[in-house]
Amino acid sequence: MDKQVITPTNVPKAIGPYSAGITAGGFVFTSGQLGLDAVSGAFVEGGVKEQTRQALNNLSAVLTSGGSSLDLVVKTTVFLNDMNDFAAMNEVYAEFFQGKCPARSAVQVAKLPKGALVEVEAIAIVA
Repeated sequence: MDKQVITPTNVPKAIGPYSAGITAGGFVFTSGQLGLDAVSGAFVEGGVKEQTRQALNNLSAVLTSGGSSLDLVVKTTVFLNDMNDFAAMNEVYAEFFQGKCPARSAVQVAKLPKGALVEVEAIAIVA
């Protein structure tokens, strides 16, 4: 089985030795996306809603670069700094995923990279 590295130019650069995404076996596997602006590398202003929106926009860009899209996502994992932010995150998440929504896990973690409030990763079908 062959794998291809996804290196989109319109998302924040990786902050470690990993790829934004990998295509393999007819799927795209993304790394977790934060609410970072691709140009400035800084978090978008606001709270968990704004970071969720930007993280999902970044996720969409990685998927597009890998030949997929949000419509083809089969599984997401959402990492929250505080589970009390679940409802706010979920409100924005629902703007991106409607109809046949992907399977999802949402967990609270002790800490996220760079002090993020939310991180989202996905597995999607290659178009």
